[in-house]
Formats: sequence, structure tokens, C-alpha cells
Amino acid sequence: MTPPPSKGASAVDADVRERIHLEILKRTGAYIENDHILLPSGHHSAEYIDKTLVTTEPSFTEGIGAVIAKHYAEWPLDVVLSTGPGALLLSHCVARAHPSRPILLYANKTLAAGKRQVVLHAEFHQFIKENTKVLIVEDLVTMGATLRLLITLVEQLGGVVVGIGCLWQRHPKADVSGKPIFSLVKHRFPVYDAGSCPLCKQGIPLREEFAKRRQARKPSMVKEEEKS
Repeated sequence: MTPPPSKGASAVDADVRERIHLEILKRTGAYIENDHILLPSGHHSAEYIDKTLVTTEPSFTEGIGAVIAKHYAEWPLDVVLSTGPGALLLSHCVARAHPSRPILLYANKTLAAGKRQVVLHAEFHQFIKENTKVLIVEDLVTMGATLRLLITLVEQLGGVVVGIGCLWQRHPKADVSGKPIFSLVKHRFPVYDAGSCPLCKQGIPLREEFAKRRQARKPSMVKEEEKS
């Protein structure tokens, strides 16, 4: 389908908006810069985005949800679809703010035989039928692998993905099957091989906790006591 003509902000406004959102992400602790961080990939970087903290500030999440909803306001929507806890919180705010009052659905991300997959509950199938108009919402987008799976899922059920909204697009050439994507932040921070990292050469201490989260940051847990 052909989208309505865009009435987006100018490039200057978009740049200002991006810097504002980066500053808010810093305040939540989700975005770190001017540091020396070991990434889960083994590379080093001066910047890091902690996905678990992106939507911890409700007023910020509501605000970015409203911006995404405004961008797609002229697009009639039936469903907002997302995955994961962070994306689900953001998509809830988008659905609330969109004038079409779309319903909210979510799919689960899992691994099967080492390959990524998305699963939509059977109870949700009734809401995605022939020509159902779907907006996919994610918090962070890198290369678009999960988005491509979601698009295929919607199309297999007969629906139409009208677009994608996200907070942060980490790679400018993310493959989203040709669908329009609107992101509040488009920022790809540089990464370095450990053997040629300029931050190491400057003697800046390396923070390893993000790459070793499972060992260094154990989640809190309470178990139900066994009944005697």
C-alpha cells in the first residue's frame, strides 16, 4: 500500500530531537558515552545502550510513544505489534496515543535449534486477518532480523505491515523488507577490535560488566516455599 505523504520535521528538527532523546536516555542510565566498554561481541566501544533500562522512566516512554504515534497518525491502524518487555511498554504508549485506537498484541522471541524465531499466541490470530493494518514497534533495531520475522508472521496471517516505529536504530542499513521505518534516534557508535582499540592505547580502564552480565549482575529472585 502507498503511505500518505509525509509531514515529518525538517532534518534540523530531527537532529535536535535526537539529541534531546539521547540526553534523556543518559538520565535513565540506558545510554553511556565517553567511556571504555567491553561489548558482548568482544569488541570495545566508548558508548553503550543498555536495553533493559530504556523504558524505565514512564513519562519518557509515554512521550516517545506519542511521537511515534503522531508520525503514523495519518495511517489507519488496527494493530500495534511488538516483542519483549521494553518494546511492549513502548508499543502500549504508541497504541494509546494513536487516533485509530489500535489493539495491542505481542509475539515472543525464542531460539529453536540455535535459530531465532517469533511466536504469536494462537488467541491473537483472530485479530490479524486479511488486510489488517499492523504497525510494528521495537525499542532497539540493529540489522532488522527480528523485524523481518515479525513482518513474515503478519503477512502469513493475511495482514499488512504499514510501517515500523522504534526508539533507536543502531544501523542505518537495517533490512526491514522494504517497510518504512521511523526512529527517534539513528546513531551507530564506533566499535574496535580489542587488539587495535584506541581507548586501550590511551590507558582508559575497561568496563567488563556489560559483557559479563550473567556473572557480574545476578537478578534478584524469590522462590515459593515448599509445603510440608
